[in-house]
Amino acid sequence: MNIAIVGASGAVGQEFLRVLAEQNFPIDELRLFGSKRSAGRTYSFRGRDYVVRELTHNADDFRGIDIAFTSAGAGTSKEYADTITAHGALMIDNSSAFRMNPDVPLVVPEVNGQDAFNTPRHIIANPNCTTIQMVVALKPINDISPIRRVHVATYQAASGAGASAMAELEEQYRQINRGEDPVVEKFAYQLAYNIIPHIDVFQDNGYTKEEMKMYFETKKIMHAPDLDVSATCVRVPVMRAHSEAIWVETEEPVTLDRARSAFSEAAGVVLVDNPAEKQYPMPLFVAGKDPVYVGRLRADLANPRGLSFWVVGDQIKKGAALNAVQIAQYILEHRDH
Repeated sequence: MNIAIVGASGAVGQEFLRVLAEQNFPIDELRLFGSKRSAGRTYSFRGRDYVVRELTHNADDFRGIDIAFTSAGAGTSKEYADTITAHGALMIDNSSAFRMNPDVPLVVPEVNGQDAFNTPRHIIANPNCTTIQMVVALKPINDISPIRRVHVATYQAASGAGASAMAELEEQYRQINRGEDPVVEKFAYQLAYNIIPHIDVFQDNGYTKEEMKMYFETKKIMHAPDLDVSATCVRVPVMRAHSEAIWVETEEPVTLDRARSAFSEAAGVVLVDNPAEKQYPMPLFVAGKDPVYVGRLRADLANPRGLSFWVVGDQIKKGAALNAVQIAQYILEHRDH
């Protein structure tokens, strides 16, 4: 396979290189692209050095490319999509640019992998990180009995706002401990010793854009236009890995034993659920890991057809680069079927 990475110098671009290596993805040729500022940087991959090229509107730069992983922001993806796909390359895009376009599939391989073969524009969109880990956990329950309603509260790590946000959080703790006023630039308020119920911009309905992404994307991925989804997204002073408290209502009651069995057997899910031994998923142990971890499984006391559970996933891996690479792996494994 001939692979391109657009946005190679960014956090997710670098994660693409790590994940492709970890997954032993078959690569014959690798091309790295970035902004004018990034052009000329050198990165090592499998013992070879690769120089970042400047991304331009020269479609020949992508001639012969089979799959282009793009993570350079929605504006760049929209501007260069036609250039990238001009000679038949499949663009797997990590930005929000095309997620809700009806002619672009929004794919999580464990949930709707077959959608990856319906690509009239040669583009597949990678969903929002919070949506990805939630739908991976919803799928095994939905397979037992269709889910009618989802409530979710997210606890999102600082790294979801980028490397500079992580650095700001660390520096805020140092500043406060020195008795100084913390510098606030990346978030609406100080994140150290605080949580902020505000991720992305507020919409007219009182929800944030992040919360509405979860609403719309979940319906699309699960092919469930009538599914009710309500989210509250909160930034917490954690470095890496997002957590979610999820309540679902199914058409028919699902027993805890059936739910536990389904989670245990589900692709991409690890069940860590032994409260008596204080075993449950936490960012402390999930950061850097590939799967989505599920725990605190219990019947919803407020709903006879309800279940409640806790989900933790590394939003840089499964929430971004890993899911995109898994889409490519799914296509390779199933394209001749």
